[in-house]
Parts: sequence; structure tokens; C-alpha cells
Amino acid sequence: MSERDYADTLLMMAKKDIQALHGMLNAEIFADEIFGFHAQQAIEKCLKAWIAALDCEFPLTHDISLLLSVLDEHRQQVSAFRDLIEYSAFAVQFRYSAFEFNETLNRSITIQKVDALFNRVSTFLTSSR
Repeated sequence: MSERDYADTLLMMAKKDIQALHGMLNAEIFADEIFGFHAQQAIEKCLKAWIAALDCEFPLTHDISLLLSVLDEHRQQVSAFRDLIEYSAFAVQFRYSAFEFNETLNRSITIQKVDALFNRVSTFLTSSR
């Protein structure tokens, strides 16, 4: 599979996580840890799609900060997405451990931010063809 095809596949998979986020607005049904996990997954897949579209290899990591750094090294404008770094903890720490997440996520704002990242990557993929 070419890097471009892989980027398209990652973005398609990210869209599924984003669709799940839109269905998880009710915090009484979906715990923040579950919502946060899908946000983290969507963010991770979008960033990896962006890196793949640059024809670069991305590190096998869940660390959003590291993925943003790779994009930054390739002179991509990522400053608008720096606040998404906080979702890295949802990949493992809040999902697979006894730690409890003691804050409340603003789900609407989270969805807006993840949608903005998805749209940015989608536009990049379209314009770089």
C-alpha cells in the first residue's frame, strides 16, 4: 500500500472514531474515559495520516505530542492543534489502569477541535494530490 493510500485509510478510520464521538455526547451513558479514548484515537489517526501524506514514516506511538513534533519538523502548521496533546493520556493511562479521570470533558468543544483537525488533514490530502 502506498503512503498516500495508507493516509487515506487512516483518515477513513479516524472518521469512524469521530462519528462515535458525535454519538457519545451523553456523559451518563459514555464515561469520559471512553469518550476521551475515541478522541485520542481520532487525533492519533489524523496526525498519522497527515505524516503519511507527506511521504514520511511516523513513529509507532500514541503520543500526540510526538506526532505533532514530527509534523512540526516537516514545517507543517500544527500550532492550532497543540491543545490536543492532553488526550494522549486516554490512549493507555485512563483506559487500562485503575486511575480515575477526575475532570469533566467538554464534549462539544472536544468534537469541534477533533473535527477541525480532521478537516485540516482532509484538505491537505485533497490539495496534495
